[in-house]
Amino acid sequence: MEGECRAPQARSSGLPAGGGGGESPGGDAPLPGSSGSSALLQAEVLDLDEDEDDLEVFSKDASLMDMNSFSPVMPTSPLSMINQVKFEDEPDLKDLFITVDEPESHVTTIETFITYRIITKVRAHYLSYFCIWLGIQTSRGEFDSSEFEVRRRYQDFLWLKERLEEAHPTLIIPPLPEKFIVKGMVERFNDDFIETRRKALHKFLNRIADHPTLTFNEDFKVFLTAQAWELSSHKKQGPGLLSRMGQTVRAVALSMRGVKSRPEEFMEMNNFIEIFSQKINLIDKISQRIYKEEREYFDEMKEYGPIHILWSASEEDLADTLKGVASCIDRCCKATEKRMSGLSEALLPVVHEYVLYSEMLMGVMKRRDQIQAELDSKVEALTSKKADTDLLTEEIGKLEDKVECANNALKADWERWKQNMQNDIKSAFTDMAEENIHSYEQTIHYGPINSSCKEKEEMI
Repeated sequence: MEGECRAPQARSSGLPAGGGGGESPGGDAPLPGSSGSSALLQAEVLDLDEDEDDLEVFSKDASLMDMNSFSPVMPTSPLSMINQVKFEDEPDLKDLFITVDEPESHVTTIETFITYRIITKVRAHYLSYFCIWLGIQTSRGEFDSSEFEVRRRYQDFLWLKERLEEAHPTLIIPPLPEKFIVKGMVERFNDDFIETRRKALHKFLNRIADHPTLTFNEDFKVFLTAQAWELSSHKKQGPGLLSRMGQTVRAVALSMRGVKSRPEEFMEMNNFIEIFSQKINLIDKISQRIYKEEREYFDEMKEYGPIHILWSASEEDLADTLKGVASCIDRCCKATEKRMSGLSEALLPVVHEYVLYSEMLMGVMKRRDQIQAELDSKVEALTSKKADTDLLTEEIGKLEDKVECANNALKADWERWKQNMQNDIKSAFTDMAEENIHSYEQTIHYGPINSSCKEKEEMI
């Protein structure tokens, strides 16, 4: 279990494409307490170090690369050791560059759907390890670079997310954009909706690639490299329907049973998640409302420019002033439109992404609790029944290892995620504040009214 427990601590390279910034690894920020929600967010979420970098603001059973969180043994192959240490000497190098682009509509007799092109580029010094992934016998010197191009639909992304959750139940998997939203249910193939989803899917894949453990997942590799028919064949290799139903029933039973005593640090973590979920949902609602009000204000304001132009035609004495007002209104409209664009592109996606993250975190905590609940049930069975003592003891030992591994994996990934969340939110709000300041300065300095008023004051 040591191999799996150490996996979240291994360092991976950042992988965003197109010049986008990558994630920074989790820091050593302490977990917040369970009291003082306002101070909690200010001190633990928004009070950031000035030196932190700004960040960008959406199986095969025999595989040695699929580091399953439930595996009680550590792979002993040299490849498994690569996962642990190969990036520690060069943490800032980027090896995978993933781009999601070129959405394409497909119409069949049954359904209509959108596919996205995914291009994965591999840096030369990483290519030899990637070839091992693919089972290709090659040397690093034969290739300077490599590129893989596939097309995937939303259901394929959803499959990848589910497989990652199955393989790593206590790691914080990046969230996918919702399949439907209120507007999207009617305009699912609207260009703006498709572009918003494309950006979110691009961020989803790059966050997985940046993750020190998820980047080596076998299903992730297949998702990036396999053709459509190969991916369909790989999907069929998963557990059968009856097996999945059995796992679901057991998970429901364990969740109903609950956990008797959760460790203190995970109590604090759970309290943080609950408070964070409330606050980030509130911020999301307020941000959406602000954007809606800005949109309504913009729509009304842009009607006044033509009105003042028409008015100036009938008022000769006030013609220059009215035209100046119209020009000022036009400049204000442009500044407001730019501010709205910054709000919709910089702040709203980040805030909503962390709304989805809060839901994901609740699921992670539930899965961790299920592992501990299973351990508790075995302990109770051992104390109440003396038969099969040896078998139960062995199961308890394995489950204790699972709990310890799950705890270590979640703690390590929790710190990394919280650091990234702090940087993302700080960057989004800072950029928005700077944009507003610049917009208001433009609004104040532009406009003939100010100059005409100054001329009248000088004449007096």
